[in-house]
Amino acid sequence: MALLSYFCSMKHIRNFCIIAHIDHGKSTLADRLLQHTGTISDRELQEQTLDDMDLERERGITIKSHAIQMDYQYEGESYVFNLIDTPGHVDFSYEVSRSIAACEGALLIVDATQGIQAQTISNLYLALEHDLEIIPVLNKMDLDSAMAEEVTDQIVELIGCDPSEVIPASGKSGLGVEAILEAVIKRVPAPKGDPEAPLQAMIFDSVFNSFRGIIAYFRIRNGRLRKGDEVKFVNTGRKYEADEIGTLKLDMVPKKELSAGDVGYIISGIKQAKEVKVGDTITLVDRPAAAIRGFEDVKPMVFAGIYPVDTDDYEELRASLEKLQLNDASLVFEPESSAALGFGFRCGFLGMLHMEIVQERLDREFDMTVITTVPNVGYRATNSRGEEFAVNNPSELPDPANLQKVEEPYIKGQIITKSDYVGQVMNLCIEKRGTLSNQVYLTSDRVELSFEMPLGEIVFDFYDKLKSISRGYASFDYHPIGYKESKLVKLDILLNGDQVDALSALIHRDNAYELGKRICAKLRELIPRQQFEIAIQAAIGTKVIARETVRALRKDVTAKCYGGDITRKRKLLEKQKKGKKRMRQVGNVEIPQQAFMAVLQLD
Repeated sequence: MALLSYFCSMKHIRNFCIIAHIDHGKSTLADRLLQHTGTISDRELQEQTLDDMDLERERGITIKSHAIQMDYQYEGESYVFNLIDTPGHVDFSYEVSRSIAACEGALLIVDATQGIQAQTISNLYLALEHDLEIIPVLNKMDLDSAMAEEVTDQIVELIGCDPSEVIPASGKSGLGVEAILEAVIKRVPAPKGDPEAPLQAMIFDSVFNSFRGIIAYFRIRNGRLRKGDEVKFVNTGRKYEADEIGTLKLDMVPKKELSAGDVGYIISGIKQAKEVKVGDTITLVDRPAAAIRGFEDVKPMVFAGIYPVDTDDYEELRASLEKLQLNDASLVFEPESSAALGFGFRCGFLGMLHMEIVQERLDREFDMTVITTVPNVGYRATNSRGEEFAVNNPSELPDPANLQKVEEPYIKGQIITKSDYVGQVMNLCIEKRGTLSNQVYLTSDRVELSFEMPLGEIVFDFYDKLKSISRGYASFDYHPIGYKESKLVKLDILLNGDQVDALSALIHRDNAYELGKRICAKLRELIPRQQFEIAIQAAIGTKVIARETVRALRKDVTAKCYGGDITRKRKLLEKQKKGKKRMRQVGNVEIPQQAFMAVLQLD
């Protein structure tokens, strides 16, 4: 009887996420759903309630996916909705893939004023791979510039649904909220699973709480979990006691028991960040089950060194990165050292925005001021003795005299864009040393371009340029295809003859002169003037290819000489010149943090 009543209650659970392109109004629509279901009162409501990070509010973007449970009465029955609001920016697509793995349905939100955009397509493909039920929603219908019919046709063409299935809605006015909730009940399937089978729960996120240790968020596939059970994390092999379990409302709500289909959290006094892995399976010690296949591995696009400003903070930075990795599983890092900056970490990011956000979060959440080196990718070098080794940092590249060849990683990339922008996108790819391999028209005005290009060329500003020439209407995906030999050189930046290895970069010989010139010009603007002259040089090996000079600040030492012989003034100026020469020998040039950042953002 108990089992029958459980299957009845499982019928009333709906797990779904919201996917959309950045700035299509998904967080505002999520607010209306929370209000309509009474999950939050008008007093608790603030704009973008689920975006609880300061950074998310300031920039108006979702960085983390957020899970929340809602209760809803429909036709006399009580339903439980587990909603996961996901990010829309391409740099956080890993968050989206994790959310999708915990759901049976997805709301596909499209802005009626902008139409289908890049990230909508790639997130939709992710959802379809996991066999999610897609509910299309046309948002911002209250605006005068809404193109309802045109955008509905685009949605129908993309997912092959009936035009009547597209729900018109508005996150601002609350239009269509009831229709969305009804569609979730009728179209999203209830979770499948056997509550009597051995426990299988997949961790899809985790956060660090300084009082309670690590809190893991999970979705139960099979079985049930009770408070006080002894659990085992399959991949790490660690065993813990479930001190507290519960569901995620606006705050955490403790429960005695959770069963198949539920989304919840577990607190078990875990202190070490490396003991929890996103994608791991939780099972019971006395009735173990096999691991569920987790998420795909992260593919970092950009590598950069992160160093503490004060070298004594190295261990503190390690602890901060480990805690941040709990909350952002797409961050990967390993220790490295640099001659100029001491000990630090080599980190892998999904893109430049991701790198910027990690740096901001280290500063705000952990009070860590860090220096970031110029981002690059991993290379392979062969020396004159035929030995092959990996080069992750420009300083590891041997002297050109002992170098036989350098190989760089290549990728196979796909860009989906509107046919109007094909010419500009092709030009950009050729400019970035890419070769076009295929061109397919998916629909009358949507084209897929395939090409091969060096990974190093997409690191800097490829995304930004692609977004601006296609007006945001281009999605980019890639996978590595191995290494190819290339004419790469190491570009060094020297300040008064001293090499700054944090600004060194491995770059194609044809682009070295141009980049060296630009970095020198940028540094001249940003380095504050000293009492002595500063020479900024860009060099390849011993050959200097560009130079800028920061003029010395001069104090008027002749001010107190009025009238009299010129030799007195000359003597004072000579004395000053000698002092400046001596100062230059012992003087130390401080590079401000924004100089490192500005080099990353060169046009």
